Amino acid sequence: MELEPLGDDFEENCARFLPEAVEQGCVWALEGEEGFALCESERHADTDVMPFWSQREFAEAHIADDWSDYQVVPVDLEEFMDDWLEGMHEDLLLVGINWNADMEGEEIEPLDLLEQLEQELQ
Repeated sequence: MELEPLGDDFEENCARFLPEAVEQGCVWALEGEEGFALCESERHADTDVMPFWSQREFAEAHIADDWSDYQVVPVDLEEFMDDWLEGMHEDLLLVGINWNADMEGEEIEPLDLLEQLEQELQ
């Protein structure tokens, strides 16, 4: 089955994140020598965003330019929910959700995403 690519409808991209992540039991991030991929928030000054994707292919599309030496790594969903989102909240990071090829998409509070994932899993 061919994956429908992420488009310009950020809400739709975001809506896909939850069921796809739950179905696979993981989310996908980009990791390089310096750690995980981060970029500046477009909406909040002095805040970084860590992007995650619900499909390996979506993450792979971003291995270019500044992130050309990064690799796609799966993050177990339970670990993501129990450790990552809490830690990102403490570090004042936002979560980028299923950003499209233009690196555009939703930036949300980690604890808001945690709540949405918990609802999705019920």
